[in-house]
Amino acid sequence: MMNNVSVVTMFTLSGLSGTTNYRLFVFALTLLCYFVIWLVNLTLIVSIIVHKKLHEPMYIFLCNLCINGLYGTAGFYPKFLIDLLSTTHVISYAGCLLQGFVLHSSVAADFSFLVLMAYDRYVAICRPLVYHSVMTKEKVGVFVFLAWLIPIFLVFMGTITTSRTSLCGSQIPRIYCVNWLIGKLACSASIANIVIPAFNYTFYFGHFVFVGWSYIHLIRTCKASKENWSKFMQTCVPHLFCLAVGVVSLLFDLLYMRFGSKGLPQSAQNFMAMQFIIVPPIINPLMYGFKLTQIRQIIKIALCGRGSVVGLKS
Repeated sequence: MMNNVSVVTMFTLSGLSGTTNYRLFVFALTLLCYFVIWLVNLTLIVSIIVHKKLHEPMYIFLCNLCINGLYGTAGFYPKFLIDLLSTTHVISYAGCLLQGFVLHSSVAADFSFLVLMAYDRYVAICRPLVYHSVMTKEKVGVFVFLAWLIPIFLVFMGTITTSRTSLCGSQIPRIYCVNWLIGKLACSASIANIVIPAFNYTFYFGHFVFVGWSYIHLIRTCKASKENWSKFMQTCVPHLFCLAVGVVSLLFDLLYMRFGSKGLPQSAQNFMAMQFIIVPPIINPLMYGFKLTQIRQIIKIALCGRGSVVGLKS
């Protein structure tokens, strides 16, 4: 039965329904958070682009990770800030699909770049003699291209499938659009809406397995050498930390969205929903900026003047 089917042109985002009394405070806090995200990510991006010493695979992947952080947050913060100043929290059908696409593809691309960084460290430490023949400029370019293309393609297929679904509702209990919640408004179940997300989850679970496998080899190799262990602590620990932050933040959101209690206060629901949009985009550049020596020294030069650090001319 599909008697309730109607042409949905707008969605209502009901996640902000209980924030009337402290909306301006949340607006100021969100604006500050978005400014910090742009500041820390842009600092790393410009540092890597400007300084030729950082034109190496590890830093190129890191630069793209930061660009992806700005891309993903651009799909959420501007709309959220506008909603905080508005009495009506609606989004067009096309805008909702676009927001879901940007957020999903950004998360997927995050994992793609973190996997590339794990592979780079694996080759650099476990197979140093072939590193420069494996990580050539051409291959790095191909890796970066695929790391953007594959997530965009996979999420685009899911978005197209969602857009072809007949809907029997227009209210999304969130502060942003998610394809899974749009799919829950469908009048009838679709095989494609089950198969495509299942494939995507399996595909990116494979990413996680690959990272685990590469780090088992890395730890075994680094234990035998103090020099390799020093490299591991400097470059791999930030990577592991960023990966853990990304996985935990995303799992918080996914598990609550599917199995969480509806009795939880709306403010707590919103906080859990925002974890992966707040934490990784700030933590990733800060961790690498503080931990990687070359980036830290270059940022010191930029902040303190060229005379304070010697021997790091680009």
